Amino acid sequence: MNFKEEYQNRIRSIENILKKYLPCQEGYQKIIMEAMEYSLMAGGKRLRPMLMKESYALFGGEGEIIEPFMAAIEMIHTYSLVHDDLPAMDNDEYRRGRKTTHVVYGEDMGILAGDALLNYAFETACRAFDIAPEESGRIGQALKILAGKAGIYGMIGGQVVDVKESGHILTGEMLDFIYRLKTGALIESSMMIGAVLAGAGAEDTEKMGQIARGIGLAFQIQDDILDVTSTTEVLGKPVHSDEKNEKTTYVTWKGLEGSKQEVSRMTEEAVRALRTIQPDGGFLEELLKSLVYREK
Repeated sequence: MNFKEEYQNRIRSIENILKKYLPCQEGYQKIIMEAMEYSLMAGGKRLRPMLMKESYALFGGEGEIIEPFMAAIEMIHTYSLVHDDLPAMDNDEYRRGRKTTHVVYGEDMGILAGDALLNYAFETACRAFDIAPEESGRIGQALKILAGKAGIYGMIGGQVVDVKESGHILTGEMLDFIYRLKTGALIESSMMIGAVLAGAGAEDTEKMGQIARGIGLAFQIQDDILDVTSTTEVLGKPVHSDEKNEKTTYVTWKGLEGSKQEVSRMTEEAVRALRTIQPDGGFLEELLKSLVYREK
């Protein structure tokens, strides 16, 4: 298996799905559709929909029922980035090598584009009922996971604590809480929804959540490392932003080498757990490794 080639093939497939589910640019409000597309189609790793699809395939899932959820999770992730970049939050002018949504469309439309993506994500996920009405039970369960992991007990909850504690010295326990929710929750959502829609049982679904929890935490720690060691040209966004915003990170807590050791430990644990479901590794294992040992 040529991992890089397979990875790029999957990105192309995901981007076709995203285009398929974007709203038509029409009506008096079409500027918001333009801003949504600008934000959603800005590139990126497409990590969450990819993890969702691979988890779905891992448990024998087939068919298009997964596609609206793949689009929805990427819309939710994108809205969070649009709002993160706003002047009231991180005040970033560039992401993925191009100007952020609020810079291009104005702060007001930046706020509304994020709102629109979040709301439209649930409109999109509900289209699964039209695709497979006979699977309404699984779809309902998947929607419950999607809503919970995106909300105040998931991503938003983590973001709230992150913003509230900016400039304060955090304990390791609080830092783990922020990372587990702010970054890890949507990764958990992706892998758990993939399992649920494929018909996995409660035990396997929870195991996928645990795997995702470890990978999500390792992924965010690697972000901390890259913010210190990489460049704006490589990352496509400003570096040293954590220092600028006076944020406690794993690097400030455990140091650079200690953070790297934590990334390795968490990734190895997640991979071992995955092998209890898929002993021969495969693309999903390589994907998990690539996410946390990345350079951008």
